[in-house]
Amino acid sequence: MSLQGNTSNNQIHIHDPHIFGTAVQTQNATEVTEFVFVMFNFSSYLQYFVFSIFLFLYTLLLSGNIMIMLTIKKDYRLHNPMYFFLGKLSFIDLCYSSVTVPKMLVDFLSSRKTISFSGCITQLYFFHLFACAECFIFTAMAYDRYVAICKPLQYSVIMNKQLCLWLVAATWAISFVHSNIQTTLTMGLPFCGPNTIKSFFCDIPPLIRLACTDTTMIDAMIVANSGVVSLGCFLTVVISYIGIGKAIFKIKTVEGRRKAFSTCISHLTVVTFFFGPCVFIYMRPSKSFQADEAVMVFYTIIAPMLNPFIYTLRNVEMKNAMKKLWGRKT
Repeated sequence: MSLQGNTSNNQIHIHDPHIFGTAVQTQNATEVTEFVFVMFNFSSYLQYFVFSIFLFLYTLLLSGNIMIMLTIKKDYRLHNPMYFFLGKLSFIDLCYSSVTVPKMLVDFLSSRKTISFSGCITQLYFFHLFACAECFIFTAMAYDRYVAICKPLQYSVIMNKQLCLWLVAATWAISFVHSNIQTTLTMGLPFCGPNTIKSFFCDIPPLIRLACTDTTMIDAMIVANSGVVSLGCFLTVVISYIGIGKAIFKIKTVEGRRKAFSTCISHLTVVTFFFGPCVFIYMRPSKSFQADEAVMVFYTIIAPMLNPFIYTLRNVEMKNAMKKLWGRKT
């Protein structure tokens, strides 16, 4: 099909997607106004069933994290650094999943799963804001456990209220900078078709593959930025737990070792669930990205949902506080 003749008329009447993409690239590189999600391919009956499952999981996620936040706020015995950070983690988990899950649930009931360009960029921005915040809250929690076990006599002096507030403020400041860098680099790319995203939400790896330009340099900058955050936080957590492990083995009593290990195992489990998929997805170039439904669902829905249950089931103090508070209200 030829593009010769009146250019404006051709742009109106062309229906071939490949030719349309080429024409837009030469005339207007920002022609794409919406993206289409192509992730879950279920039959109509199965789609409603999967929708019910995800709605149930999201309800558990919301109720579990809200219950933890309210319990920590109401019970004065939990007003210490460990539970202070746990409360912040619950808030971040709630926001982190709420960026993607409600839109996914709506799309399950829609025949055409679309999102506007501005909506996509907004979703990407807040997803990376809360994901980065979660990385640094996990790091702060690891440092808190390190001080509690390795320097118990100095714990109250080191982990004072001022330091805890400073760590949370630094978490949000760094997350803001990180998310702005990622979003700005992505927004600077021209998108002229195709507009199908192989995911159920807007994220950098699948989105950057749609850019109609060479993304090698931008991709390297994005991977480097993500690598500094995810790998830096992960290594800090690992180093903290190496020190914790050495300190636990020096404890002479079996009961003392068991109590110290029990305090840390819940945090270590949650960290593994979060950083595993995170490193798998963001520590490689976008060109090598392959949409994995199980991995995406796990780190956006399952992991945040498991956090409240892992922390409460492994934590006697939290379980007792919940029973006392919510049992009394019932």
